[in-house]
Amino acid sequence: MEMHSLIDMLVGLILAGGAWWANGMNREQKRIEILLNKTREDYATRTDVRDDMRRVMEALHRVEDKLDKALDKR
Repeated sequence: MEMHSLIDMLVGLILAGGAWWANGMNREQKRIEILLNKTREDYATRTDVRDDMRRVMEALHRVEDKLDKALDKR
């Protein structure tokens, strides 16, 4: 084999590897964009978080009141 044939094969292999890598990066970028859009759709709004925190605090106050009643009976 001549030297230029070996160089051509090496360049071809490098280009094929680069194309494979670029294709993988393109697929990963699309996957990340889909996940980002999904995150935007499922994002909790400030009012949702406030409502959830209010309910949690109410539940904690009920538990606290029950503990106070239990300790007062002693």
